[in-house]
Amino acid sequence: MSVSDKVKASLNLSGKKIYELAECFEISPQAMRNKLSRQSFSAADLIKLCDFIGANLVIDFGENQRVVFDSSDIQKGE
Repeated sequence: MSVSDKVKASLNLSGKKIYELAECFEISPQAMRNKLSRQSFSAADLIKLCDFIGANLVIDFGENQRVVFDSSDIQKGE
C-alpha cells in the first residue's frame, strides 16, 4: 500500500475528507490531490495528518518500545 493510499485510508477511518485535510494544511483541495498523486508527504506532513485525525505517528520496535512523534517535533517554518 502506498503512502497516499495510507493517507486516504486514514482519512476514511477518521471520517475526514480530503478537502478538510487541505484546509488543515492551508492549501487548495487541488494542491492536496496533487500531493496525493505525487506521494509527496514529508515527516512533518504525516505528523500534521496524525494531529488532524487524532492519531499518533509511531515507530514500534515491539516489546513496548515505541517512539511517538507529535506536533512538537515539527520545526518552525515547516
